[in-house]
Amino acid sequence: MTTLENPAMPAVHSCTVSGCSYNHDGCHAFAITVRGDNGAADCGTFIPLSTKGGLEKVVAKVGACSRVDCMHNASLECTAPSVRIGPGQGEHVANCLTYQTS
Repeated sequence: MTTLENPAMPAVHSCTVSGCSYNHDGCHAFAITVRGDNGAADCGTFIPLSTKGGLEKVVAKVGACSRVDCMHNASLECTAPSVRIGPGQGEHVANCLTYQTS
């Protein structure tokens, strides 16, 4: 089974972070990593370049989540049906908006 066929990996339903190289009419990364710094659930895949990257046709998935305090985290895997990524505040440029503390 390939990653794109794995239904256990939640899809990135939406991304509104316009400054990310992987975001052009949706997230084109193969998979994202949600990580935690300073109390936020940051998108660790965010890359602030003017060049657009990623795969031509893909529905990005959540490959890993290190926010063990999230109610959707089970053994570092995201169990949410899908996630939304959006702008954060301050030094948090891209956040998982689906993150909820357990």
